[in-house]
Amino acid sequence: MAKKFNYFETLEKQGDFAVQEAELLLDIFESFDPLKMPEWLTQMHVLENEADSQIHQILTHLAIEFITPIDREDILSAAQRLDDIVDNIEEVLLQLHMYNITEIHPAAIDFTKLILAATQSLKKALTEFQNFKKSHNQVREYIVEVNDVEEEADRLYAQVMNSLYREHSDDPLYVMIWSNLFAQMEKSVDLCEVIADDLDMIILKNS
Repeated sequence: MAKKFNYFETLEKQGDFAVQEAELLLDIFESFDPLKMPEWLTQMHVLENEADSQIHQILTHLAIEFITPIDREDILSAAQRLDDIVDNIEEVLLQLHMYNITEIHPAAIDFTKLILAATQSLKKALTEFQNFKKSHNQVREYIVEVNDVEEEADRLYAQVMNSLYREHSDDPLYVMIWSNLFAQMEKSVDLCEVIADDLDMIILKNS
């Protein structure tokens, strides 16, 4: 008999691609060189395509399988939102390229570290999620980690935006560009929290 498709493992793989993208983005910010942008865009897009293949597998199996381990709507929602994280992290790099950034704002590195921390905690939650009926306390511990990182990202976002408008009021283009970039970075962390909270609700529904 063919091996049964494992939705949980595929969701975990999606989470792993989000971690890989966050790691790449942090490497880019810490060693930024505008001349390497084409190479970095290619690397990021390869990760995004590989992540896309995971959601395509989920959609294919949901279309033909009658019985799923949890509600199919919950599987689909988690897969789509994980895909949103991957797309959003890639979008940060795309905006960096479109705005022709030549120098990284120092706070961007701090923000990217939070994106990485959020994706890592989410990945740990996804790894445990397969056994949530036995290890729901462990999953919730990782969910709390994501929530904590999101709160830290909110504080950093407020500080950075205040600093932008206070220190660069004479350069509206600079303020606009980095406002958009920081908003995009904060969104990546917010999306991690949304999925973490969704996992918590799924656990409650199936307990």
